[in-house]
Amino acid sequence: MSLNYFKHDSAIVDDGAQIGVDSRIWHFVHVCSGAKIGKGVSLGQNVFVGNKVVIGDHCKVQNNVSVYDNVYLDEGVFCGPSMVFTNVYNPRSLIERKDEYKDTVVKKGASLGANCTIVCGVTIGAYAFVGAGAVVNKDVPDYALVVGVPARHVGWMSEYGEQLELPLKGEGSAVCSHTGVVYTLKDGCLIKS
Repeated sequence: MSLNYFKHDSAIVDDGAQIGVDSRIWHFVHVCSGAKIGKGVSLGQNVFVGNKVVIGDHCKVQNNVSVYDNVYLDEGVFCGPSMVFTNVYNPRSLIERKDEYKDTVVKKGASLGANCTIVCGVTIGAYAFVGAGAVVNKDVPDYALVVGVPARHVGWMSEYGEQLELPLKGEGSAVCSHTGVVYTLKDGCLIKS
């Protein structure tokens, strides 16, 4: 059977997994049978993808990331090396909690920096940017830049991935120097104008 995606010989893709055209599955990856992976996705070395996972088109999941059940990545999400998802808020080895998994949603174009941790049950907004090593324990707005432990909102990012000169609150507008796109801040929300 000919595959319409690349799979390294050391990777394991369980029967039933859905893998999109032109995706790349590298060394020692394990994709479980219920996973749904879009087209043009890259799964780096040593990635694990659970059964109840959806990974949208053109996502990049770098080395050593486990995408556990109830994690949903929209199109174009970047998961940096060794970043962490969780799916149980208060795990115990001696207590079975598989019926308590919380959904984690990462919206279109968001970037999750290396070694950051995303505590289950949050939504990361479209084109948000989570800095390396941050611990996200609450929702992140669209285009927000968050850093630290716990993660705190420190700025705004363009879709291109450049920080915009805008206040955290109030009103204002800024132009992305790379694309010329104008972004407007109003009532705590940033939108493309």
